[in-house]
Amino acid sequence: MTTSEKGVCAPKGFRTAAAAAGIKKPDPDRLDCALIVSEAPATVAGVFTTNVVHAAPVRYCREVCSGGVARAVMVNSGNANACTGEQGYADTLKTAEIVANLLDIPPEQVCVSSTGVIGVPMPMDRLEQGIKQCAAGLSDASGPDAARAIMTTDTVPKYCSVELPLTQGTVRIGAMAKGAGMIAPNMATMLAFITTDAAIEAPLLQHMLREAVSRSFNCICVDNDMSTNDTVLCLANGLSTISVAPDSPDCARFAAALEDVCVSLAQALVRDGEGATKFVAITVTGAANDADARTIAAAIAKSQLCKTAFYGQDANWGRIAAAAGYSGVVFDPTRLDLYIQGVHVLAAGQPTAYSEAEVQESMKQPDIDVTLELHDGTGAATFWTSDLSQEYVAINADYRT
Repeated sequence: MTTSEKGVCAPKGFRTAAAAAGIKKPDPDRLDCALIVSEAPATVAGVFTTNVVHAAPVRYCREVCSGGVARAVMVNSGNANACTGEQGYADTLKTAEIVANLLDIPPEQVCVSSTGVIGVPMPMDRLEQGIKQCAAGLSDASGPDAARAIMTTDTVPKYCSVELPLTQGTVRIGAMAKGAGMIAPNMATMLAFITTDAAIEAPLLQHMLREAVSRSFNCICVDNDMSTNDTVLCLANGLSTISVAPDSPDCARFAAALEDVCVSLAQALVRDGEGATKFVAITVTGAANDADARTIAAAIAKSQLCKTAFYGQDANWGRIAAAAGYSGVVFDPTRLDLYIQGVHVLAAGQPTAYSEAEVQESMKQPDIDVTLELHDGTGAATFWTSDLSQEYVAINADYRT
């Protein structure tokens, strides 16, 4: 599997464009509109926030995905179009109609996604101008610009692509994502858009996407808050002429590559977490099952006490053990082994004669590894989180002002 930097434009038949429509405040010159277009009808799959307070575009995209076919995705940043009532939904429908008319495609094949401030009516006049600029500037070389256009508090664009050799030939997967705050499982304040030129039927694509999301975007945490707009969409247009069929070796290979792409983007979201100075991988092994391991890892990842200790480079294993203990998973604490940066700090539930200074020094690295071994079974899971800094508070205290 090889990588390239074209993002969502890497697969055959996908073009994109970006524009500055003046939706973002206080900098109206920043890119804030992105349009992804497939030259041919594509099967579409989606995974969305589980928040009952969800944005109009989420409601609409669920309907598009139920139809199984899409030709375009229109994304704006700077305005979430959430908690905007029926007018917000009408604005979403209008957005799809504008795109459809410009591209001469059915409006029910246009996905719409938004991110930004909640509770503010969408400035449709500005958005329409942004859509027109995007439709006029479509290119297969503007993937990085599209990734920049969907950013809010992100500091860097996030995109990737891979080429995947299969039995009948090579297919490509491209992707981009945004997210830096309100990151918690099921899902985070994140948007992710994935394209492929493989031919995959919608039910199989939906299954593979959901599985990939469960082991990537639903295994990250920055601050435990779930958004109203979280969306992951995948479009497969089949223009490679290579089919991925259920129960074939190619199906397993494609699913693994799709998961790798999602993991790469998910980790990029954590690394760019608001105010983050540390990327922390929390691995739990020896649990009774994978679900128990994931529950324990998530409890540690979401613990504010653990996250502040990571920021302070404090080898406070007591906070980690306590979070594991209140996770709701029953295990024998007298068999617990705990490692921080590879140093064995807890053995059979009791502290070892480790060097506090050595561990603290190793925690100055930007990447921190925490491993818990329960000795209770074969279950394992990894969760990725960031530390919690003063900068995070500053960013979110001033977010709307």
